[in-house]
Amino acid sequence: MKVPFIDIKRFEDGFLDEWYAKVSSLSSSASFIGGNEVSQLEMSLCQFLDVENTVTCSNGTDALQIALRASGVEREDLVLIPDVTFWATFEAVINVGAKPICIDVDESSGGVDEEVFYEAAKKFKPKAAILAHLYGWGTPNLKKIRSFCEAENIILIEDGAQCFGVNYQNQAIYKDALISTTSFYPAKVLGAAGDGGAIFTNNEDLADKARKLSNHGRDEHYGHGYVGWNSRLDTLQAAFLNISMKYINNRIGSRRQTANKYKKFLANLNIQHITPHPDFEENGYANLCIIKDEGTKSKIQVGFQDLGIGFGNIYPGAMSDQKGAKADLASYCGTGKSKIFCKSVFNLPLFPYMNDEEINYILRSLEGLID
Repeated sequence: MKVPFIDIKRFEDGFLDEWYAKVSSLSSSASFIGGNEVSQLEMSLCQFLDVENTVTCSNGTDALQIALRASGVEREDLVLIPDVTFWATFEAVINVGAKPICIDVDESSGGVDEEVFYEAAKKFKPKAAILAHLYGWGTPNLKKIRSFCEAENIILIEDGAQCFGVNYQNQAIYKDALISTTSFYPAKVLGAAGDGGAIFTNNEDLADKARKLSNHGRDEHYGHGYVGWNSRLDTLQAAFLNISMKYINNRIGSRRQTANKYKKFLANLNIQHITPHPDFEENGYANLCIIKDEGTKSKIQVGFQDLGIGFGNIYPGAMSDQKGAKADLASYCGTGKSKIFCKSVFNLPLFPYMNDEEINYILRSLEGLID
């Protein structure tokens, strides 16, 4: 049988009918920008995530750039970022004119090495820092890091593209963040029918500036208090997300069930399986295995290809190793753990509504390839 790494076509019964009807309705009324769909989505997200303000935008990368600029990050400012993250985290810093400093990985979670983070903050006195909450959970000791940044006057921005629906200490992970972001790329836990993103904050001033920056810096229709850009979420994407929000708890529940089945099975295999710190209830975004032996990893990957099983490597290269980073990287802090970690990452398929036959096929195949 064939099992893809991710399948974004497993819609609930009636989902597509509702979507087609919504497209027809919005098209007939030429409702394509703004309006009730966007307002409804922002209100729903505030309620679901327990935040005061949601500002939707065109994509997750823009969300990071808007968050940086709304927070006052300017040209030549230093920003700490994880060395293990998606390229958008790095390029968002560059695109606002700031300079990134990459922080080594915590191998137990995929987040930043906490002590290296503190040492870099003391040494470089950055204007801001970005944490990327990867793999469907969050950075350990998050509350402590938030408190540290507040005490040191470091603006902390949390890249939550992979942690939508994660709970931290029994509440939504975004709730107590100064400012955080997400992506609605179709493969995310809450995915759109194209690109989309959002900024979350409890700070009214940050929300107001973020909203203006995402809409040409407008104070009024032809009045511009800032130089922003066009990063509005379009109505059709908002409508798709509004329908998806009706099913989000079921989707996250399905993801968690699969993640738990992996956890139980992999505990008895000779393979390193990373799971979240007890402070976090994961959202089932991704499975994370670490296979440091190159021969074993290659054997499994070739075997999966032959068996028709998809797999991922999220992410295969550290930020500080990227060719595009060389000219703009201000510094790297650590001992090279992130480079080894990235080379060792191996991800099993994980998406909503996987069935037992698929999961058992994946795990039996993996067990056979390891033996």
